[in-house]
Amino acid sequence: MQMQPTHHRQRSIAPELLQPAQRRRSASLESFLESSSWFAGLTAEEQARVQADTYERPYPAGAMACHRGDPADHWLGAIEGMVKVDTASACGRAITFAGVPAGSWFGEGAVLKTEPRQYSVVALKESRVAFVPRDTFLWLLARNPSFSRYVIDQLNARCGYYVGLVHNFRLHEAAARVAFCLAELFHRQLYPSTDRTLGLSQEEVGRLSGLSRQNTNRALRELADAGMLAMEYGAIQILDLEGLRQFAHIGD
Repeated sequence: MQMQPTHHRQRSIAPELLQPAQRRRSASLESFLESSSWFAGLTAEEQARVQADTYERPYPAGAMACHRGDPADHWLGAIEGMVKVDTASACGRAITFAGVPAGSWFGEGAVLKTEPRQYSVVALKESRVAFVPRDTFLWLLARNPSFSRYVIDQLNARCGYYVGLVHNFRLHEAAARVAFCLAELFHRQLYPSTDRTLGLSQEEVGRLSGLSRQNTNRALRELADAGMLAMEYGAIQILDLEGLRQFAHIGD
């Protein structure tokens, strides 16, 4: 099943004919594209095609934006909110690969393959997701060296994240594992606009770091006592990002 809206895409409407809420939403998608680092390197023709082909969809917390097993027909961007990339075993055990905060693009590896998507994308909180069709993504990749460089950097950074994740999980204790997973949400290449207040529950932090809820709670309290973060209801505020990064790599 392709990831398309449940209704046909409407034709463009002149901004002056839109209701105020519609104008704000259209401007928001346009602003999201224009603020993306790769967009400035496109030609006027390429920018116009991206703007014409890209659409967005809103998702309430807990809603599925992409299903595992679907064709990877779109490159994805988190306009607002936060989504997670995860999967579940046949017995229902869930594994979260990454949290994706607003301002980030993801899924380029899946788009480059012809196999079904190997993960699901779920809204952690109320979110809006941008969809760039695969044909448009590949068209940019084939003709624009600047965009190609950006995609290579994305793939390289994502590979580095997973190498670091395995290294961290095998060599470090719970607090360092949690510190690594939280600090990586501020990766300059992958997640350039992350807010210092993360809308993550302790359960989600545990799934990111591969820990039980009890061990996650203990680790978060250790990091909070060290002044690196503060726990709020349904959220975590990062107080000392550099300290968190250093703590994640103690003993490396």
